[in-house]
Amino acid sequence: MNTFLHDYGVPDTDTLSGLILMKTPSRLTGRPFFTSHPNLPFYGLIQYACAPHILRSRNRIPTMALKGQVHYETRGDIALLTVDNPPVNPLSSGVRQGLLDGVEKALANDAVKAVVLTGANRAFIAGADISEFGAAATAGASLNEALNKLEGSSKPIVAALNGTAFGGGLEVALCCDYRVAVATAPVGLPEVKLGLLPGAGGTQRLPRLVGASRALNFIISGEPVLAPEAAELGIIDRVIDGDLVDGAIAYAHEILAAGGKTRKIRNESSAVEADRGNPDIFAEARKTAAATMRGRFAPEMIIRCVEAAVNAGDFDAGMKVEAECFAQCLNHPQRQSLIHMFFAERECAKIPDVPKDTKTVDLKSAAVIGCGTMGGGIAMCFANVGIPVTILEMEQDALDRGMGVIRKNYERMLARGRITEAELNERMALLTGSLAYEDLGSADVVIEAVYENIDVKVEVFKKLEQVMKQGAIIASNTSGLDVDKMAAATSRPQDVIGLHFFSPANIMRLLEVVRGKDSSIETIATSMKLGKTLNKLAVLSGNAPGFIGNRMVAGYTRQAGEVILQGATPYQVDGVLTQFGMAMGPFQMNDLVGLDLGWRARKLAGIDPANVPITARVADKLCELERFGQKNGRGFYIYGDNSRSGTPDPEVVEIVEQTSKELGIERRPIDDDEVLKRCLYPLVNEGCRILEQGIAIRASDIDIVYLNGYGFPDVTGGPMFWAEQQGLDNVLADIRKFQKEYGDAWEPAPLLERLVAEGKGFGDV
Repeated sequence: MNTFLHDYGVPDTDTLSGLILMKTPSRLTGRPFFTSHPNLPFYGLIQYACAPHILRSRNRIPTMALKGQVHYETRGDIALLTVDNPPVNPLSSGVRQGLLDGVEKALANDAVKAVVLTGANRAFIAGADISEFGAAATAGASLNEALNKLEGSSKPIVAALNGTAFGGGLEVALCCDYRVAVATAPVGLPEVKLGLLPGAGGTQRLPRLVGASRALNFIISGEPVLAPEAAELGIIDRVIDGDLVDGAIAYAHEILAAGGKTRKIRNESSAVEADRGNPDIFAEARKTAAATMRGRFAPEMIIRCVEAAVNAGDFDAGMKVEAECFAQCLNHPQRQSLIHMFFAERECAKIPDVPKDTKTVDLKSAAVIGCGTMGGGIAMCFANVGIPVTILEMEQDALDRGMGVIRKNYERMLARGRITEAELNERMALLTGSLAYEDLGSADVVIEAVYENIDVKVEVFKKLEQVMKQGAIIASNTSGLDVDKMAAATSRPQDVIGLHFFSPANIMRLLEVVRGKDSSIETIATSMKLGKTLNKLAVLSGNAPGFIGNRMVAGYTRQAGEVILQGATPYQVDGVLTQFGMAMGPFQMNDLVGLDLGWRARKLAGIDPANVPITARVADKLCELERFGQKNGRGFYIYGDNSRSGTPDPEVVEIVEQTSKELGIERRPIDDDEVLKRCLYPLVNEGCRILEQGIAIRASDIDIVYLNGYGFPDVTGGPMFWAEQQGLDNVLADIRKFQKEYGDAWEPAPLLERLVAEGKGFGDV
């Protein structure tokens, strides 16, 4: 959402939704945490948008200035109200009071025949002002009073959207009689992204305006659209070319010439009457929500609200349902988790020893070594944002094959309507293949994506040292190898960094930026900026085996392997974790990646089967039976033709049980609760070590890595946030219990023990 705001000229903002006011710092991020304020009525349930400096000033009660935030003027027989509350015109007390006063003034003036409401700066109204809380929250007119005044006007009001109209801003516009906008104005109701729903009548007015089906799609997706698309949906009446205010006044005069009728959405009924008695609309919405927002609570509440708009009988009855559903969302743990995630994404860009004004390099060209799965995907990331990239391979056949895969990926995007044929051709034209290192020398950044072997990578860096221009960033796409060892192969370790893309690189949002001991702050800052340029979420990691993500996942997979030998089945484990919300279980993931990768590596290394870790024994036995996973249709699961949905196989359970017997492990029933804790608590325990050792800057960075790179469910807020919700003392007690039962692999992290002893949380680190 912030990317969309930035693209359309709105300064970087922190945006959240609902009746949530700052009370205390988060124990995880140190940033404001949010709770409801008892003195604010439900009609204040709208989107919040404010500048970051307001969030940092969470203990400041602002001096109320109720005048001057909405300017009033007349232009002939039209009253013009202009919201002027920089930077994004939040619905502060002054704005609310100004709207009420302005409409009252226009109604009292017989010479005024209509009203135009617009915004100054770069937004119409981006939401409400979260700098107002505590006693200040109720100063001036309430939002309900302002909205009632707008909607109750006997003179037509035209909302002229000059820029962003999100959440409460769009709900204000829906209280006006008509809506016009410039073509670049984005509109949206993004509350669902934070586990909430529009609470100022959005779920009731929008269906009455555009119909239930369109309203449901719009509100449940939470995605903004530009004014032309909003006009197609029926939200905007006219897109204005040229001066917006002049166009809005001209439109108001057209309305007056046609009789000057007002048009109150709350009184509109034709759209919802057409939907009444059609339950398929809501069944389809539930089906879509289940597929696209799996496990989310708010979509069901939104559907219930829109059902009420259609079936409740009158507007006020629907508003009552909206308030009740909003209260349920507000009190649901998902809301807290999603808000944590929202702020965590913004925190991870902040690096304590890299000042915000650090000089960065403008990366205008790139090079990638390797045109396999990872190299090709990385090259696509650059081409997708218009950066030319040279791709190096050692043999022409490999290069041709890799370029062919890239083209097929783009052709699939074309077939799905995600890009045009012209865009396909433009992106392919940005890709240049080469067989010579010398062709890479002019690139501003080079990323090696060769086989994950430190000796091979060191040799690549030695060659890059000879050809790359001074000042170029030299990066490795390693998923866990020593960046410093690669840097030592060059005479410019300050220019070396790790850029760990996640597969498929052209789709996955996460980018681990791995700083070496000599990486300069300029290289770090430029690499973090590159992540943003490539539309990635960049998280900084220290240089340690496995970095953040892969170091933590080792304990997760090890415990999954142990628990099936002790009594669970692979299908029970996968079922428990997918029910928790993971994108897939560990054995489903093994099948996806390929069981043979580890098996072949052990074969090549000449490891005696008796020395293979016990947790890999079952997978190796499956490989001996040529069960490699999805790639050949048989692994832990059996896969039908072109199917990615596997079927459990009793033969695998027999192999697991036989392996337990061979290892002398007595099997026993293991309940789902133990399965969940034994798989997830190693993530938390290792995360504590990573945090204490400074590999991750903050616990919320770890959450972002796992939410965006490993399929951890977003509604939990990530493994570290989830652990705090369980109670760190409870987590530690279970870890100590497992240590007694299963050995020192469960030794508690010192940081976890210290935080529990001191009654502190991760935000105190």
